[in-house]
Amino acid sequence: MSTDPKDRWHDLGSFIREQRGSARLSLRRLSELAGISNPYLSQIERGLRRPSAEILQQIAKALRISAETLYVQAGILEAPSGSPDLTRAILADQTISEEQKQALVRIYLSFRREYEEEHNQAQAADPAPEPAAETPPAASSAAPRNLTATS
Repeated sequence: MSTDPKDRWHDLGSFIREQRGSARLSLRRLSELAGISNPYLSQIERGLRRPSAEILQQIAKALRISAETLYVQAGILEAPSGSPDLTRAILADQTISEEQKQALVRIYLSFRREYEEEHNQAQAADPAPEPAAETPPAASSAAPRNLTATS
């Protein structure tokens, strides 16, 4: 367990380095865009430093990726349940532009949030699914009779 935090910071640094490579940015250019020093960014990429949420947000903005992605990598946020690797796979894809990656990630995350909201609302509105399940079949069997009678 003692190696887990070290591995997490090393993995975060590797992820940032991968994203920097995908964006075709030098270490110096990314540090300028993020507003942090070149040596500090280098230490983050090597897993030697633990950046704050604010620094991660600056790096994410400079890389044009969601801060949420870096927060999950750093362990600040929990990975969403389901397929958390999809976001990472999109960001690692070398065949699409950074703008396209960002658009796909935003769409994907918005669909996930929408689904979770709908799912939570449905559970709150329908605590007893058995009576609700009986109502639609009766309504649907009445509908064909009415349609048949009018035809």
